[in-house]
Amino acid sequence: MAEIGKDITKAIQLLKAGELVAIPTETVYGLAGNALHAPAIAKIFAVKNRPSFDPLIVHVHSHEKARECVTEIPDVAKQLINRFWPGPLTLLLKKSKQIPDLVTAGMDIVGIRCPNHPLTLSLLSLLDFPLAAPSANPFGYVSPTTPAHVNEQLGSKIQYILDGGSCAVGIESTVLGFEKGKPVIYRYGGLSQEKIEAVIGKVGSKIQSTSNPKSPGQLISHYAPAKRVLLGNLVELVKTYNGQVSGILSFQNALPGVNPKYQFFLSPAGNLEEAAQNLFSALRELDKMKIDLILAEEVPDLGLGKAINDRLRRAANNKG
Repeated sequence: MAEIGKDITKAIQLLKAGELVAIPTETVYGLAGNALHAPAIAKIFAVKNRPSFDPLIVHVHSHEKARECVTEIPDVAKQLINRFWPGPLTLLLKKSKQIPDLVTAGMDIVGIRCPNHPLTLSLLSLLDFPLAAPSANPFGYVSPTTPAHVNEQLGSKIQYILDGGSCAVGIESTVLGFEKGKPVIYRYGGLSQEKIEAVIGKVGSKIQSTSNPKSPGQLISHYAPAKRVLLGNLVELVKTYNGQVSGILSFQNALPGVNPKYQFFLSPAGNLEEAAQNLFSALRELDKMKIDLILAEEVPDLGLGKAINDRLRRAANNKG
């Protein structure tokens, strides 16, 4: 298994040697490698068993470092950077020549963000290169929100996990790009559309399920546990599948007549931020249980609820 610790110096040594390190962010843990070094990028794809057509997000310490990775930053993007960086917002911008094509799946745009975690910001400030860092888990599986989650899945394939505790947001960053100069959300995430629109006005959205993604997190089946996930009205689902042992993932309310040990609540108080923090951990715990199915319901489709529902829908497209 990988070593877990808070030694930034060790993480730097490994990254400079072309190795991978799991790093904490406010969203989920990332599997990080030198974003300017093609062999390190190739290693990320190999360790995750991630298809090379699925682009990676590049992490930087500051607005100034972002400028080195892109050819231009539109005024609207500057507004968002000034308001929300560091934070759970990834911007799709025209890449500079120093970003390898492998990072962007051959596209001329790169996803870039500044993570809001003190340990990783310190790490990035001490490196002379940015970090490519998709979620630190096997491709398509539930994203990790603690060092233990990373070790369970990738501990035999990497040497070091930088321990930043549990992730505060718990779901991936919001991805926003531009079409004909107009801002478009490609992935709902830890920054709500409402907060973005409060700064720059109306924003479009193209939340796609595709086999040819423009940004990370757009594949039809993603964020999925090994067990089959069914999404819908929990009362009706329990009636339909009463012959099978099922785990229940509800927003806040208990389901009568179901063994409490098989029930997980994202937020008993009905708080969407708490629900986002708990989503991936709950799916992991259910996946470990001796059950046949995971039955889940959507949460209110507003604010972070849009991102939670997006993850649940993609998890329900698994082939378990």
